[in-house]
Amino acid sequence: MKLVYFAWVRERVGKAEETVDLPAGIVTVADLIDWLRGRGEEYAYAFETTGIVRAAIDRVHAKPDAPIAGAAEIAFFPPMTGG
Repeated sequence: MKLVYFAWVRERVGKAEETVDLPAGIVTVADLIDWLRGRGEEYAYAFETTGIVRAAIDRVHAKPDAPIAGAAEIAFFPPMTGG
């Protein structure tokens, strides 16, 4: 699965994107974020505050409980403001 990181999430993780093989049991966006936190200090820092980072599954905004099965790409980004 392709993971894409934007803005300060990218800066904290240290890369713009990566391809990962997810272990069994990772079924929702929240599960994925929990797994990412355990991948190292940079991921723990990027996802340190639950509920701040937003996700999109195949370019469609998704909530933490959204299933990720069959997704080609999941993107993570900070909250956005308009203006």
